[in-house]
Amino acid sequence: MFFKGSRYEKIASAEYTDSTGRVVRYKVTRFIPPTPVDAGHLVDDMERLDQIAYRYYQDPERFWRICDANGTLWPPDLVSEPNSIILIPPSEG
Repeated sequence: MFFKGSRYEKIASAEYTDSTGRVVRYKVTRFIPPTPVDAGHLVDDMERLDQIAYRYYQDPERFWRICDANGTLWPPDLVSEPNSIILIPPSEG
């Protein structure tokens, strides 16, 4: 259901049966785990989080690792202020 490396890949699934008997499958809530940090990154003007993820991981879809390390849910929040420093975790945790 989720691609290899997705933040939801290892999250448990659950089922709910509604009043009509239809079974709905879903992922349980994903809580942000403690995420170690390797480095800091000074955000440049107009820089996007996918660009930063590519720079450190050679994979723009790993942006969520940076979100986890900084305790944020919305990627644009991390790069909205130029000259701020964001935390960069290792690619695997």
